[in-house]
Amino acid sequence: MSLHLKKKSDKHNTNTPQGSQSFDDEYTRVIDGIKKIYKNKIKPLEETYNFEGFHSAPLTESDIEAKPIVLLIGQYSTGKTTFIRYLLDKAYPGEHIGVEPTTDRFVSVMYGSEERVIPGNAAAVNQELPFRGLNKFGQAFLSRFQVSQTNSPVLENMTIIDTPGILAGDKQLIERGYDFTQVIEWFAERADLILLMFDSHKLDISNEFQLAIHSLKGQEEKVRVVLNKSDMVSQQQLMRVYGAMMWSLGKVVQTPEVMRVYLSSFWIEKPPNCFEDCRELIEAESKDLLKDMKELRRNAAIRKINEIVKRARLARVHALIISHLKKEMPAMFGKKKKQEALLNNLAAEFVKIQQRHHLAPGDFPNPERFKLNLAHYDMDKFKSLKDELIERIDIALSTDLPHLMSQFPISNRELNQNEKNPFQEPLIPLTGELPPSYWHFEAIDKGNYITAFNHMRPRDGKVSGVDIKPVLMQSGLPNDQLARIWRLSDFDDDGYMDIDEYCIAMHLVKAVQHGAQLPEKLPATMMPNRKF
Repeated sequence: MSLHLKKKSDKHNTNTPQGSQSFDDEYTRVIDGIKKIYKNKIKPLEETYNFEGFHSAPLTESDIEAKPIVLLIGQYSTGKTTFIRYLLDKAYPGEHIGVEPTTDRFVSVMYGSEERVIPGNAAAVNQELPFRGLNKFGQAFLSRFQVSQTNSPVLENMTIIDTPGILAGDKQLIERGYDFTQVIEWFAERADLILLMFDSHKLDISNEFQLAIHSLKGQEEKVRVVLNKSDMVSQQQLMRVYGAMMWSLGKVVQTPEVMRVYLSSFWIEKPPNCFEDCRELIEAESKDLLKDMKELRRNAAIRKINEIVKRARLARVHALIISHLKKEMPAMFGKKKKQEALLNNLAAEFVKIQQRHHLAPGDFPNPERFKLNLAHYDMDKFKSLKDELIERIDIALSTDLPHLMSQFPISNRELNQNEKNPFQEPLIPLTGELPPSYWHFEAIDKGNYITAFNHMRPRDGKVSGVDIKPVLMQSGLPNDQLARIWRLSDFDDDGYMDIDEYCIAMHLVKAVQHGAQLPEKLPATMMPNRKF
């Protein structure tokens, strides 16, 4: 499968494919639209009714502009850090890997032109980083948080959060000095993908791990389960391990939907005692997980709108609650007694608001948790309901945000089998020979082919066979040769070509024109060296 990581857009880089540049422009336009809607129509409501004191601080521009975040959660030695190392094909600053609990802090692995580590306190005050909200967890947490920046193309499209390995028992709960579960909840709200990592030999769910999973409530659509090191057990044992893991999760995760599980093994160096009887299944599952991660960039804008919609709905309900409590307070006497009565009957007050404004119960916060925050405020000082603020947020929900959704580009459709190859003639091999170095991807002169590829107006970085066919026909080669070249070049067999596949195809055309014999299978040396 072709997993292509789009490089950062650079106004000085003339080799950037037009399709990638076009997507960058569309993505930037959507993000700018989100920032404008939030600043003008949602943030004023949050500030007027003290949304920050009950839920979360106002979003900054860096929060909205942040790259997709992948959050890794799991018990110690389940392979979280090794998984990051596998993706990056390199070590990152501050990395520690071992069978013991080695990662003792939260680490944000981000793109940077230079290798460096930014301590937690510095990262939390940096306006260019989306971590200013972490200040509320205090020095105890910030001293156990760091940003590791490294120059990896994978990180140009995502940020990966590595978390401390979770141990059983109450020792860590006492010694951490900060609320681990609340920190996980903060990152989960901002994450685009949450991976729960399990080891085929570590299926137990400790108390703290259970609390961490519970804190993901409301984020279930982001959660995926990774059963790592699946090749360390036999096929029969793997079936039993999978069943045991699902049974354990079923007692913890309160959702009717079945969570997506990936069987995988991400090794830096594969151990000699691995079982090979499920290798094909494990590789297919790992491939699916990498595909999910590849699509994060495209889905990030949609998810950001989804999160803004959720936040706007919550802010609207919050404003109605606060203004209702203000309205219930007496004008002159008995204010303290009335506030105590409202606090004690908060759930009943929520029902009144639901009925008055025709709201769904699921839009309301947990009454007990809301009550704890409410006890710190004087209800008489709350703001009364301002209809113009409610109207603004209603327009944002009903008109502005749906309009932004309509601006998203249409993805390539899935092609039928008979559409995947525009050349359907039988194969007739030719004779000829070229030097061995010719059959290396590095020997391809991509600069000669990028302009022609961009003229075909790639969508999502790819061009269909129908559009490429006339270009290949100009080579003067017969259909049977072009069909064979297509089969070799379209190595993910999706009927489309990205820039790498197109360059391989043109390179093979050139080989045939020089009298070379096409190989039966594309040499491994001609495959681009990439995971994304």
